[in-house]
Amino acid sequence: MHKINNLATVIDAEITSNRKVGAYHHIAFSVGNMAAHVRPGNFVALSVGGPGASTVLRRAFAIYRSTHLGNNQGQIELVIAPHGQGSSWVASRAVGEKVSMIGPLGTSFGIPSEPARALLVGGGYGSAPLFGLSEVLKSRGCRVDMVLGASTAMKIYAPLEGKRSVNSLTVTTEDGSAGTQGRVSDVIPALIDENAIDVIYSCGPMGMLEAITEIARTKGIVHQCAVEESMACGIGVCMTCVLPVKGDDGVVRMLRSCIDGPVMDGESVQWQAKRTIPEGTWGGI
Repeated sequence: MHKINNLATVIDAEITSNRKVGAYHHIAFSVGNMAAHVRPGNFVALSVGGPGASTVLRRAFAIYRSTHLGNNQGQIELVIAPHGQGSSWVASRAVGEKVSMIGPLGTSFGIPSEPARALLVGGGYGSAPLFGLSEVLKSRGCRVDMVLGASTAMKIYAPLEGKRSVNSLTVTTEDGSAGTQGRVSDVIPALIDENAIDVIYSCGPMGMLEAITEIARTKGIVHQCAVEESMACGIGVCMTCVLPVKGDDGVVRMLRSCIDGPVMDGESVQWQAKRTIPEGTWGGI
């Protein structure tokens, strides 16, 4: 099992930009040397509501991109969907305001030691960490193909940037308002065959990750996914983000997705449990 990222620090991060992009907010923070330690798949936990607020728990957000400039200068960018009270509060912050941030947290995507053919699959704003991952993979000589999917065109994040950063981009929407009508799982099998994909990286809703895992199993390829479980603390204390995962020893354990994840081997996650404790789980009743 993993421990909290030993490079994580707590800082008051200043907002340097906040712009609306479709249904989301793209927010940049000045974070000093924290940016130097970020790897694709890591996340940060933000304190929301301001001093004296009743929202005492932090909110976890995947890191879209980090830029380290040296001399204690660095930036982290987040893509935020203002759904609940916490995310809406963050999205409404103005340039110059400061927010308490813990990061970088969690596990990161594994990068192939040799050039490989990678397929990146993102659902809605869950695609955010895949853009930075694409840059790393391409710098290592990998071919990168990407699929972005959502319910409607407004919820596809940065399709133009996706097109610029990969070898090929496929867009799917459930209502047919952009790209191919349907879900990402409808187009993945053909893309795997056409581009001789070696590994799939994904981030998005749990149902999507489960469907991709089944496709990867059928095709006999590796699938690394960033799971989307609610994380109330982000540092492994509260136990709200546990999910059943089978270890190399064949034993299923309830692991904390904030420190044992969010990036996990899709084949190891027990998707069929549907947020229950499977029979035979270590420590289960």
